[in-house]
Amino acid sequence: MENTPKPTRSEQVPITDDGQASPVLVGLFINGEQVPAETCGSFERLDPTTSLVASRAASGRAADAEHMAAVAAENFSGWAALSGQERAAVLLRARSLLPAYAERFASRMTSEMGATADWIAFNLTVATDVLTATAELAEKFNSDLPALGETESVIVRQPVGVCLAIAPWNAPIALGMRSIAFPLAFGNSVIFKASELCPATHMLLAELLHEAGVPAGVLSVMTNAPEHSEEVVETLIAHSAVRRINFTGSTRVGRIVAGIAAGHLKRCLLELGGKSPFVVLADADLEAAVEAAIFGAYLNNGQICMATDRIIVEDVVADAFVAALAERTRLLVAGDPRQPGIRLGPLGTPGIATRLSALISDALEKGARLVTGGPAHGPFMDATIVDHVSPMMRLYAEECFGPLVGIYRVGSADEAVTVANDCEYGLSSAVFSADLDKAAAIAAQLETGICHINGPTVADEPSMPFGGMKSSGYGRFGGVSCLDEFTEVRWITTSGRTAR
Repeated sequence: MENTPKPTRSEQVPITDDGQASPVLVGLFINGEQVPAETCGSFERLDPTTSLVASRAASGRAADAEHMAAVAAENFSGWAALSGQERAAVLLRARSLLPAYAERFASRMTSEMGATADWIAFNLTVATDVLTATAELAEKFNSDLPALGETESVIVRQPVGVCLAIAPWNAPIALGMRSIAFPLAFGNSVIFKASELCPATHMLLAELLHEAGVPAGVLSVMTNAPEHSEEVVETLIAHSAVRRINFTGSTRVGRIVAGIAAGHLKRCLLELGGKSPFVVLADADLEAAVEAAIFGAYLNNGQICMATDRIIVEDVVADAFVAALAERTRLLVAGDPRQPGIRLGPLGTPGIATRLSALISDALEKGARLVTGGPAHGPFMDATIVDHVSPMMRLYAEECFGPLVGIYRVGSADEAVTVANDCEYGLSSAVFSADLDKAAAIAAQLETGICHINGPTVADEPSMPFGGMKSSGYGRFGGVSCLDEFTEVRWITTSGRTAR
């Protein structure tokens, strides 16, 4: 990808007497600068690999949220009044500046979430693509009122005002940039609620965009301690200036956000959890399927909403497929991402490790077979395959969100479709078959917002509609499909008569 930055891990940070890097300090981002919270409170994020403090961030509260909303409302009209070409120029400047920020992003992603080099590079590539796609949208979007003639009737689109953007920790650059850049492209101002697990990484997005030319006050960033999240989110959604919300995260929290927004009659874009099915038919190219399954299941420890969670394979090739997959998977051993060659870093939180270990234990007690990996060891978990998953197991239906994939054996393509759709989630999916017509017919039946034929479940192209069905949310990021998410459509007429 042209202009894709090359990350390293050498961000210059102060070193303490014991040789450890001191934590990155993060304030609230208001009017183009970082400031303390009104209460001067703060919270810490620990490095999941070392348990040392990675960042110390301001803990915003309701009063800070009220102030941010007022600032965003005050600065909205100036940004909205710019032409689409002017906004596009800012987004393209941000893209050109991204390589200069790559080292800092890499350092912060490593310390706050234990990211590997592969995952950092993926995030930076997607962020570059997001800035390209949103610049193109900005150039095409014109909110000016067309000239009206006699009895003319026109439809116009205008930016909505202040948008609240909430992005998760697991893909902080890619998903953070997506949540901010799309509403900015259409002329909205944005309040970005950073994740409590990567406040320093998320703050760097604001610094980048501000340097690129996003005016002071158009983008604000809220950081808050976990115990204050509900207070902050409720305050922001309730504020009269905030008109739209986009949230990427778990289905559990998405339901809460949607409920609060519904109480205030405000529209949401929700991109939530997933349990992506990966269907392998009897005529599939098994080598290509194994390669795609490994990428989709274990990139970023499987801590991706569209990760390959369920491999649904026809019985006739199941043994051969599992053997080939296991041979490759056994090489994926988790460790410190700062060490060379490590492709699996630590899990994001201790809670993820506990939950994954419980899913494995439950499956084994009920007849499944552990092929590779196993329960978590401390903050780490090696790449894991559990074979012979059945409906009586928790693993059958619960989202993994970790380096754990289940093998579901089926007797036919029709049964594969039934099993794939027997799930509350519907974000991404994949079908592997040498017969493209058959694969397309299956793809048409899968209840997912995204389906890739002979490709991994993990893919991102910001010019394409991205979102899910069922409990994976509603609304779409990407391309013209997000026009409704971030603009208001209006009907204006004139009779051609003037007042007397």
